[in-house]
Amino acid sequence: MTDRKISEKATTAQKVQEEGTASARRPGRPSGVKKGADKRELLLDAALKLFAQSGIAETPLSMIAKEAGVTTAMLHYYFNTREQLLDVLIDERFQPVRAGFSDIFDIHADDPLMAITAMAQCMIDAAVKYPWVAPLWVREVISESGMLKKRMEERNGDKNRKVVQECITRWQSEGRLNPDLDPALLFISLFGLTLFPLASMKMRQGTASPISPEALRKHVAVLLFHGVASQKP
Repeated sequence: MTDRKISEKATTAQKVQEEGTASARRPGRPSGVKKGADKRELLLDAALKLFAQSGIAETPLSMIAKEAGVTTAMLHYYFNTREQLLDVLIDERFQPVRAGFSDIFDIHADDPLMAITAMAQCMIDAAVKYPWVAPLWVREVISESGMLKKRMEERNGDKNRKVVQECITRWQSEGRLNPDLDPALLFISLFGLTLFPLASMKMRQGTASPISPEALRKHVAVLLFHGVASQKP
């Protein structure tokens, strides 16, 4: 048998073997990097859901693994501790949401009322796009004892909050904003007007009409622009 025929037979045998192996694989996405990335994202999704429902301190890693449908050992393969998991969530999930608010006060530097209204609308939009935002922020950020608030301040400080408060104080000194407003309380009030009602929507379902994001946007805008006093002369 010539070397050419031997080579052709070897190639054919290799193809048959590869096709048999391929046909023996189970249906679905093949194993590899993509599968690992999917598991990691699944764990992050499960953690966000449970943190929003029960709080970070009350959610052990074993509960997150169970929610994601993986073993605790698999979870530890990606995240050794809850603090490490929380840091990843801050970097990959929370910070991108906060980044959407960062330039609002620069864009509306000469119109404080528009800046504050735009900030409120961004909070509503974020809560609608990401269902975990409102309950998690109410539970873990607005609360002084929240683990997320403490962890974010440890990592990033409170620079953003101070910048907003300084901007509000400047507007007050320029006569652009009501001087009787407390800059620190104003930011907290925006959370109360936007995220708290959205966080309570699930509790209201079945017992009262749910709050629509559109109705909330209109309510907040009217309240900020016109207040609660009658507009009649």
